[in-house]
Amino acid sequence: MAERDADVLIAGAGLAGLVCARQLIRAGLEPLVLEASDEPGGRVRTDVVDGFQLDRGFQVLLTAYPTTQQVLDYDRLDLRPFEPGALLRMDGGFHRIADPFRRPGAVLETLSAPVGTFGDKLRVARLALSLRRDSVEEILSREESTTRDRLQALGFSPKMIDTFFRPFLGGVFLDADLTTSSRMFEFVFKMFGAGPVAVPAAGMGAISGQLAGDLRSGSMRTGAPVASVTRDSVTLESGERLNGKAVVVATDGRTARRLANPGDIPPFRPALCWYFEAAEPPVDEGILILDGDGHGPVTNLAVMSQVADTYAPSGRQLISATILGAAQPGMELLGKVRSQMREWFGGQVDGWREIESYSIDAALPDQSPGQGGVNARSLLTETGLHVCGDHRVHGSIEGAIQSGLLAAEQVIESLTQGLD
Repeated sequence: MAERDADVLIAGAGLAGLVCARQLIRAGLEPLVLEASDEPGGRVRTDVVDGFQLDRGFQVLLTAYPTTQQVLDYDRLDLRPFEPGALLRMDGGFHRIADPFRRPGAVLETLSAPVGTFGDKLRVARLALSLRRDSVEEILSREESTTRDRLQALGFSPKMIDTFFRPFLGGVFLDADLTTSSRMFEFVFKMFGAGPVAVPAAGMGAISGQLAGDLRSGSMRTGAPVASVTRDSVTLESGERLNGKAVVVATDGRTARRLANPGDIPPFRPALCWYFEAAEPPVDEGILILDGDGHGPVTNLAVMSQVADTYAPSGRQLISATILGAAQPGMELLGKVRSQMREWFGGQVDGWREIESYSIDAALPDQSPGQGGVNARSLLTETGLHVCGDHRVHGSIEGAIQSGLLAAEQVIESLTQGLD
């Protein structure tokens, strides 16, 4: 039998792979994480450009995620919260939609906003109260429909759905048509109401950095793209072959399909994030701004330096603009973005400087019922490979972390039983 290079070989150093490795170490095993790129983190990384912290696509941490709370050390992340609620751009103005439970002082402003009917706003409050009482397990086991169908069944008016829920949830799920599973909608809506939405002071990449920092020295190799795998070996693109007792494929869905072929990888939703530098903030608070008119191309915008001043050099502002779909950065699209922002904020937009753009073609798994919805998928293939990632549980930081823990438990059990 070939000499082992590690107990468990893990292809991919995204959140799922890092969590899996950390759990295996705590169980007394020796994992080796193999990452194709130069740093761990997968989609949860932060680049520093000219002193600005640029997350690879607009990302936030819902601090109420139950498993994530247990896995991450929030104090070490130095989390900076968003203002609860959103500013909705509609009919030539900005209108505040606040969380009535966390910002009761903004209730009157929210009620007077020309967004939906008075009944719609009562339905939002009733829905939030109802979801507070429901467990996550109950929510994720309910009958599944699309988010739009669920909103209609709850009695929300077409105007409320299209001016508020479309840009808000569409930005969360990268799904302008609201075809995402109703299970995911209710789960996420519960999480938004249960705790702050935040980013780490050092950027979202600090989450990956914390997990990677908890691994033993020598338990991860970067710049090591995987070409193929078996249940007990990994062959790198360099031709090097590594041996172990078990193999975990913790890559993005497309790579997992190529390496492990689990058979039920959903399609993925793309998005484009554009970062701008400004001398002054277009709004003086760290709050999400939504396109209620639906004129686009920008669905949501945030002044990240107002959320966390660490995101920009002193005296400068960092603005993040998100565009849904498979858009590619270019002068024509940039012109449309600037035109929309000029309509929102006036001539100051002419002074904004483009810093960087991130076109992410596999940002989130498609979680619509037609593509399998939100249902637990197998973490073990017929050939004995273990698979984890947000595409196995649900498309979120919580889903990625849960899948990594579940895969680790599965590997530990299989090795304990001697199924190597």
